[in-house]
Amino acid sequence: MSLIRWNPNRELGWFPSDVLNMQREINKMFDTFFRGSEQEESALLPSIWSPATDIAEHDNEYVVKVELPGVSKDEVKITMEENVLTIRGEKKQEKESKNSSFHRVERSYGAFQRCFTLPTNVRAEKIDASFNNGMLSIVLPKSEESKPKQIEVKVK
Repeated sequence: MSLIRWNPNRELGWFPSDVLNMQREINKMFDTFFRGSEQEESALLPSIWSPATDIAEHDNEYVVKVELPGVSKDEVKITMEENVLTIRGEKKQEKESKNSSFHRVERSYGAFQRCFTLPTNVRAEKIDASFNNGMLSIVLPKSEESKPKQIEVKVK
């Protein structure tokens, strides 16, 4: 089974573009309300963000890949408790210079946490994680009893 990223606009392709534009504006309004006003001082505050994550299943393991650009490996903590994989961290904002004024701030900063419930067939003691160029890769080996077994059929 292959995973396909869901794009609601693809399903709403028959909607007039005015409706989709109105939806974007309403989403922006709610984002502004819950994050605070769009004044200059609030634009420099840390915002809530959630790093993009891919999860793949292979014959012998699950692989979780998380995009963490600008995050150092020391800022990332990974825990596994009761079949829940938790990835926590923080992307810190760079120190601003007193001589500069920002015209636009679009990058997200702040603490994040992602939790994923895993099948019970993961060998927690064998989990391996690596961090390279802003990409966190976590390999979760499957237990032996969960791996598919091939049974030979004998003809009589």
